[in-house]
Amino acid sequence: MGYYEFTITLADESRDAVMQRLSASGCLGFIEYEKSIVAYFHDVTGINNIIPEVVACKTLLENDGLELEISFDYVYISERDWNESWKKKFKPVDAGERFSVLPPWEDPKKDRINLIIDPGMAFGTGHHETTRTCLMLIERFSRNCAKDSFLDVGTGTGILAIAASRLGVKRVAGVDIDPNAIDAARRNAKLNNLDNILIQEGTAAPALGTFDFVAANLMSEILIRIAPDLAPCLEKGGIALLSGMLAGQEDGVIAAMQQQGLEFMEKHVDGRWVSLVMTR
Repeated sequence: MGYYEFTITLADESRDAVMQRLSASGCLGFIEYEKSIVAYFHDVTGINNIIPEVVACKTLLENDGLELEISFDYVYISERDWNESWKKKFKPVDAGERFSVLPPWEDPKKDRINLIIDPGMAFGTGHHETTRTCLMLIERFSRNCAKDSFLDVGTGTGILAIAASRLGVKRVAGVDIDPNAIDAARRNAKLNNLDNILIQEGTAAPALGTFDFVAANLMSEILIRIAPDLAPCLEKGGIALLSGMLAGQEDGVIAAMQQQGLEFMEKHVDGRWVSLVMTR
């Protein structure tokens, strides 16, 4: 198995529309730069299916009255070469007041809570705005509230589950539907010498039990779809941290969660991205 890495050069005002289109077309994740975005697709999607979706973005921009200048190129990254590719892109990053996210080949930072993350073939390194916001909020609520259990839905590399464990949460679980993410999250738990994190394949489900804190850093349409399964996992008085949506998409997520008995607490905006805090 491998990935196609598309580097797309476009105007800043066009990013949101293109990222939404490609996310709906099976894009696994993005890395954002000043004048471009890098989008990743599983090779099983097929390059002859991916290219027309990227090309169609120009029509989308024209229909929305946005800047039409867009160009792209792509490379194939084999499973063998994936880690070498990430080593070139993955640099240490600070998040919140105390977290530092760094790969295993970097030296730990003094006086910081170091989260050692080797992405493997999963996404989530702390560089994206939504991940940094999640880490900041996890740090804040773990300090202000007594939280004994944490569930990370769509765990990816396991970064949020690892952060919760490093802050002293006793029972931590992470779930994901991607086998590559499960492998990466389990390896990262070991890299951080943590043995209280349960990582399993699947989605949020009441069978996992209930948790004081539930985090889900996912696209808005996924958050809306899994609301009936996610909400029952939250203890009464617990905190649900929902992230991964673009500005303007939060109302649909709030409505879906309210239908399942959750109450809106607060909203955080970082550039184009929105994170929500809700409770039961």
